[in-house]
Amino acid sequence: MQHFSKTALTASLTLVALLAGINASAQVAGTFSARAGFTHIAPQVTSGNLSTPSFPGTTVDVGSASALTGGLNYMITDHWTVDLPVGLPFKHNFYGDGSIAGTGKLGETKVVPATLFAQYRFGEANAQFRPYLGLGVTYSRFFKNRSTAALTAVTGGNPANPTTASIDNKWGLTPQVGFVWNFNERWFVDAAYYKSFLKTTTHLSSGQSIHIKLNPNVLAIGIGYRF
Repeated sequence: MQHFSKTALTASLTLVALLAGINASAQVAGTFSARAGFTHIAPQVTSGNLSTPSFPGTTVDVGSASALTGGLNYMITDHWTVDLPVGLPFKHNFYGDGSIAGTGKLGETKVVPATLFAQYRFGEANAQFRPYLGLGVTYSRFFKNRSTAALTAVTGGNPANPTTASIDNKWGLTPQVGFVWNFNERWFVDAAYYKSFLKTTTHLSSGQSIHIKLNPNVLAIGIGYRF
């Protein structure tokens, strides 16, 4: 019985050591992970004035949007990682503001904000909680731009010749702060806040244009699995 107890104790200690080893290696260099969740983008808009001919102070505002998203992450070292968020496009509505506030929705657009982050993760590789700082480069691609009758009316168009819009695709810098909370050696939650510094220009078929500083606040959360 004593021999059996020693054998059981040895086996238990060996198992604990193996599990500890798995946990310790779960976040080290060469680790790849994927996650799924959602992201909310809230533009902090500073709008220029619509170019002439227009009413003085003709500006716009941009609504928030959420979408199902995820991401891929690769740990270059125990602390440095490369992170690529992925997901469905975001749909944002444009509204009249300034001297045309109250005109309602002027149009909508879809955007894919493709970002590549470099992140530094604090703490030990086997830590349950690891905060991180990141810096990314974002390329925002706007497509499926649609306008409304309200925009046509504001810009002097008519139903037979409605005003349409196009938005310039732009690059922007995106700092980030977040954390990873590890449930075990495989499963984790990843939450982050980041801000993209983004300016673009909307061009109208009427010949007018408007410069817009979007600078959105972004919140992202996902459940991930480490391979």
